[in-house]
Amino acid sequence: MISPEKVRFGDLDSYVVAPRSRPELAVVLCHGYGAPGHDLLGVAMEWIECLGSDASRILFVCPIAPHSLAEFGMPQGRAWWPLNMAALMDMVQAKRFDELHQKEPPGIVEAREALSSLIRAVVREVARKEIPSGEKAPLALGGFSQGAMLSMETTLRGDIPKPQLLMQFSGTVVCESQWKAAMPDHLAGVQVYQAHGTQDPILPFESAKRLRDLLKESGADARFHEFLGPHTIDSQSINDTADAIKDLLDQLEI
Repeated sequence: MISPEKVRFGDLDSYVVAPRSRPELAVVLCHGYGAPGHDLLGVAMEWIECLGSDASRILFVCPIAPHSLAEFGMPQGRAWWPLNMAALMDMVQAKRFDELHQKEPPGIVEAREALSSLIRAVVREVARKEIPSGEKAPLALGGFSQGAMLSMETTLRGDIPKPQLLMQFSGTVVCESQWKAAMPDHLAGVQVYQAHGTQDPILPFESAKRLRDLLKESGADARFHEFLGPHTIDSQSINDTADAIKDLLDQLEI
C-alpha cells in the first residue's frame, strides 16, 4: 500500500489509499457531519492492518463532503448537507424521533447525486468497465453518522451499481417512507452491517433501533451490533467489517 493521496472521482475530492497493483475491490467510507475529510482514514488503516496482505487488493476511498463549516468555527469541518444542530438536539431531547425519521433533509438529494458520481467513477476504475445501476459491483460502501445516512440513501435511491456490503456506523433513518419502499429491491443480495452505541447522545440508540427494524421488515441480510459506548465506531465494528470485507475478497476468487 502507499500513503493516502487526494484524488477526484466524479464530483468529489477524496482521500485514497491505493494498492500498487490494480485493485479488485473498492471500499468507500463517508465521514460524519463536522469532521474533516480525512477523518475516517484511521478506520481504513485499521482495516488494512486487520486484512494483512489482502489489503493490497483493495482501493480505499474516503470522500470529502462538499460543504465547508469554516463559517461556523470549524475550519476543517465538512458536511454532506447543512444541519441545524440546535433543532436536532431539541428533537433528540424531546424524543421526537418520528419527525427526524420522516424528514427529507434539505440538501440530501444533491449529496446523493455527488456521491453517486463518485461511486460510478470508482467502480469503473476497479471493474475496468461500466456496471449498470442496480447490478452488483465489487464495492463495499458505508459511513459514520451523517455519512451512514448518505450511504444508505445512495444505495436505496442513487443511480449506482449495487454494493455487496453496506456499513452503517452510528447512523439512523431519514426519508423513512422512501427508504421503506426501496429496501426490498435495492438491498436484495446486499449484506448490511449496522453498529450503534447504547449511550449515543447525538443519534440515540432508540432512533437506531428504527433502522434496525426497517431492515428486518424489508427482509434484508442485516446484522445489528450494539455496544456500550457513545457516538463512535468501536473496535468490534472494525473487526466485524474487516471480516466482511475479507469474505468479499474470497468470493471474488470463486
